Amino acid sequence: MNSSSYIGITTMKPYCRVLTSCRNSSIFKFPSSKSNHFIADNSSKFQSKLIHSRRFHCCSAQILGKKCGINSNRRAFRLSDPNWGQIRVYRSCSGAHGGRRGVLVISNVASDFRKHSTSVESHVNEKGFESIYINGGLNVKPLVIERIERGHVEEESGLEFKDPDVNFDHSEGLNKEKVEREVPEIEKEAWRLLRSAVVDYCGNPVGTVAANDPGDKQPLNYDQVFIRDFVPSALAFLLKGEGEIVKNFLLHTLQLQSWEKTVDCYSPGQGLMPASFKVRTVPLDGGNGAFEEVLDPDFGESAIGRVAPVDSGLWWIILLRAYGKITGDYALQERVDVQTGIRLILNLCLTDGFDMFPSLLVTDGSCMIDRRMGIHGHPLEIQQALFYSALRCSREMITVNDGTKNLVRAINNRLSALSFHIREYYWVDMKKINEIYRYKTEEYSTDAINKFNIYPDQIPTWLVDWIPDQGGYLIGNLQPAHMDFRFFTLGNLWSIISSLGTAKQNEGILNLIEAKWDDLVAHMPLKICYPALENEEWRIITGSDPKNTPWSYHNGGSWPTLLWQFQFTLACIKMGRPELARKAVALAEERLSVDHWPEYYDTRNGRFIGKQSRLYQTWTIAGFLTSKMLLENPEMASLLAWEEDYELLEICVCALSKTGRKKCSRSAARSQIPVQ
Repeated sequence: MNSSSYIGITTMKPYCRVLTSCRNSSIFKFPSSKSNHFIADNSSKFQSKLIHSRRFHCCSAQILGKKCGINSNRRAFRLSDPNWGQIRVYRSCSGAHGGRRGVLVISNVASDFRKHSTSVESHVNEKGFESIYINGGLNVKPLVIERIERGHVEEESGLEFKDPDVNFDHSEGLNKEKVEREVPEIEKEAWRLLRSAVVDYCGNPVGTVAANDPGDKQPLNYDQVFIRDFVPSALAFLLKGEGEIVKNFLLHTLQLQSWEKTVDCYSPGQGLMPASFKVRTVPLDGGNGAFEEVLDPDFGESAIGRVAPVDSGLWWIILLRAYGKITGDYALQERVDVQTGIRLILNLCLTDGFDMFPSLLVTDGSCMIDRRMGIHGHPLEIQQALFYSALRCSREMITVNDGTKNLVRAINNRLSALSFHIREYYWVDMKKINEIYRYKTEEYSTDAINKFNIYPDQIPTWLVDWIPDQGGYLIGNLQPAHMDFRFFTLGNLWSIISSLGTAKQNEGILNLIEAKWDDLVAHMPLKICYPALENEEWRIITGSDPKNTPWSYHNGGSWPTLLWQFQFTLACIKMGRPELARKAVALAEERLSVDHWPEYYDTRNGRFIGKQSRLYQTWTIAGFLTSKMLLENPEMASLLAWEEDYELLEICVCALSKTGRKKCSRSAARSQIPVQ
């Protein structure tokens, strides 16, 4: 078997040493607090593979963590890696029980880690950035997951919101600020189930499994912690005043970002976040009953279709902002390793290529819809709305200095271009559809009206009678000679929350959902997309996928988690229409517990539990709880949503051009944007 890579913490029965240190050793490439130099060669050849040496057997007499009993249900990871270079033990010392332990580091590697070749580096001063993260290491303390002790945090940060628009205290959790109410049994059950789904890593909670169905004999990867799936759970815990698990999750997934990911001898960009990870307990070499817990990430090399999770890094950035907003712990965002992680993700997203559009170009199956569903290209679902939100989060969190000012400028330019592009070309209502119906084609001119050469015959027959007179939505995809007119719920709701759409467009989306309630909500909220692909269209686009049959799973299935995951409830509260969210939550509340919290529902009206739906799906449970807490504490919406940024509307790279070749449509579009 090939040699393997680990991020692990050595344990000796019966204890789990969370983190130990040796005076002159370092792990995760961070020098210890008592040492300002590395124990290995710090030349330009010594790169980020130090982060994932074969095993980190931390040594010392000083224990920085705490003892714990090992649960037999713990999970961990093992990554095959045939490309490792020569390994050399530089230092060893006695363990706490007299055993010999060593810190293993890499003195030589077979080949250098691929240099960043993204355009961000050419625009951003990445010379210093690469030397810090890759060659020189971060001059910060080793990663130690600290518990958020109420007394300590309140004393240090006051747990007060720094946002001047928010003037309420929440240091002891939201429910204690309100008049005590009797908690319904369904909420008690949901909290019991959510807590039972928590995964521990060496005694610390680090996430929740995707599903915790006791009757599932083949969990596949549902027993792993998914980044996107954990977001509703994270928000539930944060709104409950329990931030430790979220902080642990953010920091541990940040470590995994630095792993080398290889599929068939090709490695994607270094900033890629895993889709999921699993905690495994593995025996140490040499026996004697010793074992360790390790994290086993999946970057897409085990996924269906081997597709990299484009949305994972975007979710991570969004959750990082939410953690700071709700807990008041902004110090986490300011850490050097966290700032570096944000920049690595942005490296991937802001890369220049051959594309003429500011929207993010992705392949099918690279987000929540992880199977072939015809969303490749520039899908609203999820990449454009999530991408825009992550850029706005990064704009708030990036520490501005000489090394990042060009990155901030690149973020501003992309935000401005993306918001204009989506508002101008993705929006459809009755007026716009009539305009498309009268399009002339084959226009060759910078003044063309039909810029993407859309053929009027592409307008589907269902749309003409379906779209209401009042309201509209953002289409699912836009490419040359192609408009995907399907309504994708998640992308449209995210557009409201992030203010990707105009205020008028955001209101129009909710108007459409209300007018088409029987189609988009019916017996169970909410449809992931509408309508479903059927007949020949289903066979061609999905490849006759037996899981994505019409009105099932991602092909028109109903997903209760869409009540939350930063979506329907928050969108309704932001737009001043919480009654719509209450109506949907009440509808879900009637069935979720009785049906054992399914992952999704099937049929046009959402009446059947999905034919392959997992029960006790964690984000179904967490989405319900988060929606209930938000409706009880609507003031929290101001922390999790964004208002219009009028400064971005004035930014236009076309204004920098001295030639007449670049012609911008902003002047016409700007008149549609209400100014307050």
